[in-house]
Amino acid sequence: MTRGVPVARTVAALRRAVARYRAAGETIALVPTMGALHAGHLSLVRRARRRADRVVVSIFVNPTQFAPSEDFDSYPRTFAADLAALRDVSADLVWAPASVEEMYPPGFATRVVPAGPAAVGLEDAFRPHFFAGVATVVTKLLLQCLPDVAVFGEKDFQQLRVVERIVADLNIPVRIIGAPTVREADGLAMSSRNVYLSAEQRAVAATLYATLSACAEKIREGQRIAAVMRQGRRAIERAGFRLDYLEARHAGTLEPIASLAEGPVRLLVAARLGATRLIDNIAV
Repeated sequence: MTRGVPVARTVAALRRAVARYRAAGETIALVPTMGALHAGHLSLVRRARRRADRVVVSIFVNPTQFAPSEDFDSYPRTFAADLAALRDVSADLVWAPASVEEMYPPGFATRVVPAGPAAVGLEDAFRPHFFAGVATVVTKLLLQCLPDVAVFGEKDFQQLRVVERIVADLNIPVRIIGAPTVREADGLAMSSRNVYLSAEQRAVAATLYATLSACAEKIREGQRIAAVMRQGRRAIERAGFRLDYLEARHAGTLEPIASLAEGPVRLLVAARLGATRLIDNIAV
């Protein structure tokens, strides 16, 4: 019988396990997740395995990054399936707090409120609560585990830049590694929220990646970024999305960028199909 992945349910248990790894001279990688794991998450675990001797995967649906109108209560929770998937990719430990109170004890009164790449008019313009919730929980996860490296997916590109800024600004001794987006055969970025899409919506959803790819190609050919973005926005809306944003930004700072001469360009999009909000991004 194959053994399952050990699960730590308290901060104290997590730290005991990490201390054993350290005592053995082993390096540690952390992969933070909210569960409902798919192939994209598992690719992060595999990448972490190449970077460290031990891989810890956190599973915690973090309430502080959801607004009251968002899907915290209905967010997919598939813990048994997640454990089976993590066993198959040889994760060493799952950090799954036994309750929200284990992460945010009574009297909890401290938040990490990031600026810089967290305040550039992308996700922050539409989810103003989001990055303070992410920054606080990620800071806690890094300090709870104190890994050598932590792996985050590039699908949440603004989040990746925010985490990198937090680690640099607060001198947290961990290396942040970004991992490429894993996609379905038609290009749709894998996401736990894709399960919300109806069959009809799923057929439309790949338009986001197709439009990003077409825009990137036009920019590489020398067309003006502003004109290309206008064309892309119209294409996404014609496909049936309600567009939040389609933007070209500097890949490092996420500030607006007008041409390839100003630096590396990243295209970022967020749009809704019915009740489901999808995000994606690609390099130019």
